[in-house]
Amino acid sequence: MNAMRIVGVLLLVLGLAGFLTGGFSFTKDTTQAKLGPLELTVKEKESVNIPQWMSLGAMVLGGVVLVLGFRKR
Repeated sequence: MNAMRIVGVLLLVLGLAGFLTGGFSFTKDTTQAKLGPLELTVKEKESVNIPQWMSLGAMVLGGVVLVLGFRKR
């Protein structure tokens, strides 16, 4: 498999995953206060939304790159 085919497949898979899940969330630790040896940390839940148009665009671009990877020169 050449590089164009691999990139095309990755774009298709990532676009499909973004389309089906709609986004992802993660937990981030932040330090709120530091008083001598005591440290107060807070866990914040962050979420990232992936727009559907971006997922569809990645799938279309992945398909184009994949087809171009199979073309013979």
